[in-house]
Amino acid sequence: MQTYVVAFTIALAVAYLVTPKVKEIAVKAGAMDAPDARKVHKEPIPRMGGLAIYCGFVLAVLASMHVSREVAGLLLGGTVILVIGIIDDMKQLAAKTKLFGQILAAMVLILFGVRIEWLTNPFGDMIYLDYLSTPLTVLWVVSLTNTVNLIDGLDGLAAGVSTIAAITILLVALQQHLWIVAILTAALAGSALGFLQHNFNPAKIFMGDTGSMFLGYMLAAISALGTVKSAATIALVVPIVALGLPIMDTAFAIIRRYSHGRPIFKPDKGHLHHRLLEMGLTQKQAVLLMYVISGCLGLSAIALTEVNKTYGVMIVVLLLAAAFFGAKKIGVLKDAKSAESH
Repeated sequence: MQTYVVAFTIALAVAYLVTPKVKEIAVKAGAMDAPDARKVHKEPIPRMGGLAIYCGFVLAVLASMHVSREVAGLLLGGTVILVIGIIDDMKQLAAKTKLFGQILAAMVLILFGVRIEWLTNPFGDMIYLDYLSTPLTVLWVVSLTNTVNLIDGLDGLAAGVSTIAAITILLVALQQHLWIVAILTAALAGSALGFLQHNFNPAKIFMGDTGSMFLGYMLAAISALGTVKSAATIALVVPIVALGLPIMDTAFAIIRRYSHGRPIFKPDKGHLHHRLLEMGLTQKQAVLLMYVISGCLGLSAIALTEVNKTYGVMIVVLLLAAAFFGAKKIGVLKDAKSAESH
């Protein structure tokens, strides 16, 4: 049996079996997600479910691959982001404190030799970053960490979208014989999918910031590791397109808040999932629709690896045009009521 299949299976089984125990721990610790004006659930639900995702991922990695220096850095950085998430789920951290923790976790990767040293230039050779490598790696990791965190607004949404993104990167890694990346993404997909069994509507437990930040961090870190292991110009483009739904939702939130004079970091009810619910969709319907969109973006990301640069640029332009048209049609760019913190 292929190693990545073993990693996926172990991660899925561990996350599925550990989640009920994590739920008990969350209740005892008082890590409960209370309803408010912006959230869609009506009763307090335990959060911190990301601990089960972490357990599934780490055990699968340790059981299925050699822990190199880079992989050790990835596991250590993931543990740092997990601890920040646990603290935030138990007693809400200030935004600056959380950001500091995310930067610290990103710096762990850099200390262990995982950094983005070049960018894709669709019109020529690769752009080598030199001294910009460290700040851009930190920006990449922190941005993706928060992007997945921000989409965690409906039962099963962040777990499902992260699973689809991880499987997309897994398929591209297999295509390019990047076995380390393949095993890591298989473990991540398995752990997210194992947790999703308990998190799909109606959710028995939420992943909380413990899970959403861990998933975002790992997707960013594994992609950065892919650039270390491969000179393929597509390495960072694939995760960007695969995570296109939460990335565009975050971008539209920033545009929406800025254009209407609202603080950029103040949560509101204008996200895509809020708009879909306002249009009359149920939670399940909205989540399944967003899975379909993520799946289409995943297929587009894989297609980018099979075409030349000209066609690649055309695909990206078409995706951006479709995203802006859809956002305008649904009303994601319209002003939305602000709500108190997440």
